[in-house]
Amino acid sequence: MFLFFRFLSRWPLPLLHALGGLLGWLVWVLSPGYRRSFRANVAQAGLSFEQARPAIADAGRFVAELPRLWMRPHQQSCLTQVSVSGREHVDAALAKGRGVVFFSAHCGSFELAPQALAELYGPVTALYRPARQPWLARLMAASRERPGLVMAPASLAGIRQMLKALRSRGAVALLTDQVPPEGLGVWAPFFGRPAYSMTLAARLVLQSGAALIPVRTSRLPSGQGYQLDFLPPVADFDTAPPPDLLTAVTLVNRANEALILSLPGQYLWAYARYKQPRREGGAAPAPQEGAGA
Repeated sequence: MFLFFRFLSRWPLPLLHALGGLLGWLVWVLSPGYRRSFRANVAQAGLSFEQARPAIADAGRFVAELPRLWMRPHQQSCLTQVSVSGREHVDAALAKGRGVVFFSAHCGSFELAPQALAELYGPVTALYRPARQPWLARLMAASRERPGLVMAPASLAGIRQMLKALRSRGAVALLTDQVPPEGLGVWAPFFGRPAYSMTLAARLVLQSGAALIPVRTSRLPSGQGYQLDFLPPVADFDTAPPPDLLTAVTLVNRANEALILSLPGQYLWAYARYKQPRREGGAAPAPQEGAGA
């Protein structure tokens, strides 16, 4: 599998994205469960199927571009095919002596984002949880051990490492629409439905005073490259008194919603966002409808 990834990593991006588009539609045709999850999440977000339809092919493009992103030589810049906008939002936060929490969702090329952030604003600290398959764990570890990218373990020690970086006016990167393990999240609304939501981004901002800045990394048509946009920071944290934790997590979820709605054709709509977190002895109890609203 490693050799196969290396072989694909040498393909030009237009060819990889063309192949990925076919792969995305193949999965759609062959998987009824995938189609049900996709349609249900699109409807929950208040979108029509036509608005989200491009995401079928784009999910395959996400998979097809991984060999190229993961196996890029460390001395080769990832920014050669990336246009960047919105850096003034980051520069303003840094000029005020604040750390920065960069965040994104399962939208666009979110695997490219940490590498690009590391080149632009490194060192950037990101959480890392090894894959269960040994070959994949080795491949992912090699891909993420890059100059300017500091990988922190998904543990209490890793969280402390991120908080230390922010208090030193550094930067961290998070994928904030993930379902955390039981005990590490709260039930908060996501597109109008309670979803078990990570508290990490909210806690880091509340404890460090860092700026919370959305990052959107979209694929350009026909494999022409990527567009990296830094969006305005989430301003609702800068209040006196600061928001409580549930309110803060809800603010993060709303920012994720806005990010997704700005790029509905590149979100992984089949992601099981509303699943219950697992715990020893069974699933965590589901919330009452309207909880966290």
